[in-house]
Amino acid sequence: MADTGTTPRERYRTQVRAEIKQRAWEQIAAAGASALSLNAIAKQMGMSGPALYRYFAGRDELITELIRDAYRSLADTFRATAAPQSPADGSGAPGAHLAALAHTLRDWALDDPQRYFLIYGTPVPGYHAPDDITTIASEIMATLLEACATLPSDGPAPFRRAMAFWTRLHGVLSLELAGHFTGMDLDPAQLYAGEVEALLRP
Repeated sequence: MADTGTTPRERYRTQVRAEIKQRAWEQIAAAGASALSLNAIAKQMGMSGPALYRYFAGRDELITELIRDAYRSLADTFRATAAPQSPADGSGAPGAHLAALAHTLRDWALDDPQRYFLIYGTPVPGYHAPDDITTIASEIMATLLEACATLPSDGPAPFRRAMAFWTRLHGVLSLELAGHFTGMDLDPAQLYAGEVEALLRP
């Protein structure tokens, strides 16, 4: 087995922090981020409240870690999607990368709606994210802007197109994930695909 360069204590701490975050996601799924309780997590894990606070100083630190993980996941997924592909797969066609990012965004959101809503839903009351969160979020927009810059120059400017892409697709996604299309005679996937096609037109 390869040497990870960490001590047993450090590995144990990493494992406990990972379990705390998993329990936090379960709470968020059940009652929303605003109801997150470190004391409840400690009870579930058979720990005392003070013991758990050795791993996270408070609710805001835990929320920050969850938000950071979510943004990093989407930023990395976007970067992988935007990576150059073989010309044979059609990725060289105008708008191909932008369309791929659009569908990657939906797949990522549907894979874990609570993760999506934590970063793009209603802000958690009383919580203020640190500056490094904005830095990670900007990586996502930078990837999107790069994809928009590959489109023909006779259309909207890359920034304007990126903003339209971001706001319109998030609007459809948020409605879908919140269940607002339930009972309607429509296919959310087709609606989303239609928005993508409309956004790619000059």
